[in-house]
Amino acid sequence: MPQPEGAELEAVRARRDDLRTQYLKPLADRGPSPTRGVHHIALICRDVETTIKFYQEFLGFPLVELVENRDYAGSSHFFFDIGHRNLLGFFDFPGHDHPDFSETIGAVQHLALSVSAEQFDAAKATLDAEGVEYLGPDRGVDDSLYFRDPNGVGIEFYREDLGVFDGERLVD
Repeated sequence: MPQPEGAELEAVRARRDDLRTQYLKPLADRGPSPTRGVHHIALICRDVETTIKFYQEFLGFPLVELVENRDYAGSSHFFFDIGHRNLLGFFDFPGHDHPDFSETIGAVQHLALSVSAEQFDAAKATLDAEGVEYLGPDRGVDDSLYFRDPNGVGIEFYREDLGVFDGERLVD
């Protein structure tokens, strides 16, 4: 996709600065969130077994439930433990035509998952060994590995603590 340049880029940056000034409060001045956190994120998959093999067998996230979708007969709803009591869920919708991933409004650009330095190195080695394409430390983002699952979902393994972005604590 084309990136803004010149005066257009400067206008985008100025708008971001205005938004930061208007809405971003210092950590000490922010109120608590009204929710307890993410229970699960629900995504759509093409094939249940392929998705299970990728997330459980390849990435190591335990499958913790597999049931029929409550509101679509024949559809599966299943969950993986992605750590810290967070779940990643998927649905399949048999009979639906599912187009390839598209970076568009409403789409998931990527899921960033916190990993330790050791997990980061192990994941990189696994991706290399299996020939999975990824973008990583070679892009100037030393603490990230970006790759896609079999459904086109972007996954980032981020070598950063939860609640921290680019070395700055964003939430307590």
